[in-house]
Amino acid sequence: MLEAARVRFARDGFTATTMRLVAADAGVDVSMVMQFFRSKDELFAAVMNIPGSALERLSEVFECADEHLGARVVRAFIQAWDGAPEESQPLMAMLRNAMMNEQARLHLRDYIESRLSSGGSESLGADARLRAGLALSMLVGVITGRQIIGVPVLAQAEPETLVQMLAPGIQQVLLPASGG
Repeated sequence: MLEAARVRFARDGFTATTMRLVAADAGVDVSMVMQFFRSKDELFAAVMNIPGSALERLSEVFECADEHLGARVVRAFIQAWDGAPEESQPLMAMLRNAMMNEQARLHLRDYIESRLSSGGSESLGADARLRAGLALSMLVGVITGRQIIGVPVLAQAEPETLVQMLAPGIQQVLLPASGG
């Protein structure tokens, strides 16, 4: 049921997903879904268990504040959002739903906040949380344009092309004294 819900939320968003559709996708009666998850909000909350591998990848990039930080951050972010479905689908569902649902917005805010308060972002020095928040917000904008809005040039771009183009700007936001 959770896998069916994960796929449905990622593909259709919170509003269009129903308990009945999830039950049909899972091949069970809707009463079974209701028995385990009393509401769509509870089902959504259960689905948002982001795999540890995605969180770990995004945390590790801040461990070394060097001239390659921007590229590491962009690469890890794109890999998490474009990568394996078990990592990317919960993230996409969270992003899509944050636009229309308060609980989803809280999930995404909590996710981003957890990235800012862990993973060594303190190695960025003064105003580290603000600069990390700006960088992550910029990257969420790219992912939104690429996968939700579907801007053709972004959707068709190779991940490594995006890394090469975005890394200098992210580097400058994260470590302004480095000169890019």
